[in-house]
Amino acid sequence: MAIAKAERLMNLALCLLGTRRPLSKRELRESIEAYLEAGSDDSFNRMFERDKDDLRELGLVIETVENLDGEVGYLARRDSNRLPPITLDAEEAAALGLAAKVWQQARLAGAASGALQKLRAAGLPEDVDPYEPHSALEPRIPVHEAAFEPLMLACRDRRPVMFEYRKATAARPEPRHVEPWALECWRGHWYLAGWDRDRGAERVFRLSRITGKVRSRGGRFTAEVPDVVTVRETVASWAGEIADRSALIRLRTGAGYPLRAKATSVRELGDGWDELEIPYGHGLDAWLVEFGPDVVVVEPAELRADVVDRLRAVAKG
Repeated sequence: MAIAKAERLMNLALCLLGTRRPLSKRELRESIEAYLEAGSDDSFNRMFERDKDDLRELGLVIETVENLDGEVGYLARRDSNRLPPITLDAEEAAALGLAAKVWQQARLAGAASGALQKLRAAGLPEDVDPYEPHSALEPRIPVHEAAFEPLMLACRDRRPVMFEYRKATAARPEPRHVEPWALECWRGHWYLAGWDRDRGAERVFRLSRITGKVRSRGGRFTAEVPDVVTVRETVASWAGEIADRSALIRLRTGAGYPLRAKATSVRELGDGWDELEIPYGHGLDAWLVEFGPDVVVVEPAELRADVVDRLRAVAKG
């Protein structure tokens, strides 16, 4: 479900649950910003009816009654929509407490703190450490990139953005016009998935390679947002994690520890070089370029040619 629609449904549900009397469509339209921006009455009516049906499918009991002015009104009585008491065992409470404490950013600290208070009320004892039984670990989701917050808001609000982006093989950043879909952390790095307007295709961007400010652009999205955005799978594929072949490379002794961790075999060659066999998948050439003169591709020939081409492009820049 698109974030904009989810927020609209949430606002409608809160209005219907929070009122003590039936609210007419006119009152609901005046109370929810998305309905005010709907345009014509016909557009609003269609949107409202779809939203009402969607909420009912999700389990919300919405009553239709006549209000005092003779108009049709709507409300969702709390006693008809009350959930059963939440019961958590120790492991479930610890897992939810851990998830709430992962975020360390100021913008999210209030929400996380409130969630922890509710978890305490739902069964997490005050003297239980949410990190137990994994107290040796203190998980964090690091967010050092200045681009994270504006991109997070742009994903939420479905706003196109523009930023300068430097590819791993490029000497200078280039402007990118993107319709942002989702942010995801993978192996300590944040990535943005979205529609690259200039290239007319889906792309994934590493936030640490975004330079300068992220600027918002007016207008709506031009490409349909997919139901599932596979950020991790895409990055894993580009990094050679999804591989159907093997590559043979020479690596300088004492260098390239991420490559050594992936190697299926390592053989000392002498003279300061080792020979490694590593999984070979799409995007491995871009990753190998990052190690510069410490890596020499032996085979396959097409991988060696791709790495050489990328190095020449960097040299020309």
